[in-house]
Amino acid sequence: MITVLAGGVGAARFLRGLVSAVDPALVTAVINTADDTVLHGLAISPDLDTVTYTLAGAIDPQRGWGLVDESWRAMGALARYEAGRPAGSRAGATWFNLGDQDLATHLYRTARLAEGARLTEVTAEIARAWGLALRLLPMSDDRVRTLVDTVGEGTLSFQEYFVGRRHAVAVSGIRFDGAAEARLTVPAAAAVRDADALVIAPSNPIVSIGPIRALEGLDAALAARRDSVVAISPIIAGAALKGPADRMLAELGNEPSVVGVARLYAPICGTLVIDDADAALAAAVEAEGVRCVVAPTIMATPEIARALALTTLEAVR
Repeated sequence: MITVLAGGVGAARFLRGLVSAVDPALVTAVINTADDTVLHGLAISPDLDTVTYTLAGAIDPQRGWGLVDESWRAMGALARYEAGRPAGSRAGATWFNLGDQDLATHLYRTARLAEGARLTEVTAEIARAWGLALRLLPMSDDRVRTLVDTVGEGTLSFQEYFVGRRHAVAVSGIRFDGAAEARLTVPAAAAVRDADALVIAPSNPIVSIGPIRALEGLDAALAARRDSVVAISPIIAGAALKGPADRMLAELGNEPSVVGVARLYAPICGTLVIDDADAALAAAVEAEGVRCVVAPTIMATPEIARALALTTLEAVR
């Protein structure tokens, strides 16, 4: 069995390559839910949905999120009410775009949670509806919220920082509200414990993988089987391909390079896969106590993603 700790677009693309290389029934993805939010009364799980839509071949290839051939009539209609909205009200917010088809997923999730279903159950139902053969698991059924302390704008929820401010404000701290009380789901804990290979996807180490690591017992479980844990660096030549991972690392006092990633993961990870562009830093990565594998990691095509998945698995055999 292969277990992948995942969050965001990079993880979704890696998982797409992985399930094309091995039997999807052997793959379990434990996915960050600290980005989850509630808007318009709807329970929204951006990372779960990005992975689901990508693996179903339904993701918008240009944006990397949402559904292909989407329409936005509901969001457009909400704009009618903005002028009359009372001061302080958050009703009818349009800063977080929800496509008309995408709304169906949030409506279903919200209704099932209101019926008492756990997020783990609802995620499995949604994955089946999209015809997915791998297992998708939220990291926890408990609520964990990423809070971003910013320079000049106070504390923002992750989506307010990432979408509302387009991650253009400097970060002074990250907190995972609720993580001290939250627990890995039983299936997620078993997937970590029983995996033959455990992969940390090329996701933001701080806000995609960080919330999963913040759950009690996860780091200890990874450290105990460190030699079978392999990570893929989301930083290439000192930059993130998408999102604020490079700036966030620097703003929080970490080195925004594959060496910095190795330093963050060294306690829990035995091998780091880095891109060809960083081959000259392989020795510095290994000086952090992490075995280094150099390979193409920019998943510009499904074939490259598949090859990366095979290289990653080979690294821990």
